This record gives sequence, structure tokens and C-alpha cells, in this order.
Amino acid sequence: MNSKKKYKKELLKSLKHLEATESASLKIMTNLMLLKELKENNISFKKGDVFSFEDNIFDYSEDKNVRVLAKLRKKTLKAMNKIVVKNNFKDKELKFLA
Repeated sequence: MNSKKKYKKELLKSLKHLEATESASLKIMTNLMLLKELKENNISFKKGDVFSFEDNIFDYSEDKNVRVLAKLRKKTLKAMNKIVVKNNFKDKELKFLA
């Protein structure tokens, strides 16, 4: 395998790791909000209830930690997008991001 292919393969690996980090951040931020803000505001859910929200809900969280994580997550997504665009990845190469 030539060095250009190895380089591209390593970039794809880094995107996979960044995607896993972004996904974990989203889960953590959601859990933090559920544990703190919803509890403090006496909001509860019953089995089968659905909780949907806009992505920017985290930007307005009362919890400073959630806001910090939200900023980091946005930077991660922006970096991932730059890598994809600058390296002209094809959809089939990025199917793991779907």
C-alpha cells in the first residue's frame, strides 16, 4: 500500500474516533441534563414517553459543564467536516458516519 493510501486510511480512522467521541459527548450531555435540570424542574417521564429536542438546547443549559461540552462537540463536528471536505472523501468511505 502506498503512503498516500495509508495516509487516507489513517484519516478515516481518525474520523471514526472523532465520531465515537462526538456520539459519547451527546449521550453524556443528555444524561447530565436529565439528571440535573429535569429533576430540578420536577419533569418526569413515564414508560413510552418520547423526549425530543433541538441540538441547540445544550447551548442554553443552566449547567456550565453541559455548555462547555456542547462547545467542544460543535468544534469536533466542525473539524470532522473540514477533514472530509479537504480530503474529498466519497460517501462510501464515510458510511460509518451515517
